[in-house]
Amino acid sequence: MKYSRLTKEQFEELHKEFINFLATQQITASEWENLKVNKPELAETELDVFSDLIWEGVLNKAEYLEHISAKHMYLFYLGEENMQAIVINLKNDVDITTTEGYNWLRENLMDENVEFLQANKDYTEDKNLDKFKMIEQGAVITKGDLFKYFDKLIN
Repeated sequence: MKYSRLTKEQFEELHKEFINFLATQQITASEWENLKVNKPELAETELDVFSDLIWEGVLNKAEYLEHISAKHMYLFYLGEENMQAIVINLKNDVDITTTEGYNWLRENLMDENVEFLQANKDYTEDKNLDKFKMIEQGAVITKGDLFKYFDKLIN
């Protein structure tokens, strides 16, 4: 398994897609029930393969990631050749994960306690695995509104 297995809730949301996946494997509903009981290791493999397929599709489409903590905002554009990062660091005791802290940041972008950094990072041989590792570390896929806003502001 390349990524991680989908959660029970995710499998429930993707129920129709999973049925279609099983159909492409020429596994009927009754055969699936039989697999789960008599060959659980094979059923587990099918769940893993389906999970990887879903992750691969999601990661192929992902263009922006964000990871926001109390003192740091990491914004990524996932380009074809590399990732572009914008990092906002706070050097004071403001917590930008709170409404008050986020509002403070919006109103004080040019304050001496706000530091902007930019960088590009090349992907390894496996671009999607790079993206997935960032998600595992807490990044979330977004539409990129924050990245675009700060990119315009500092460039």
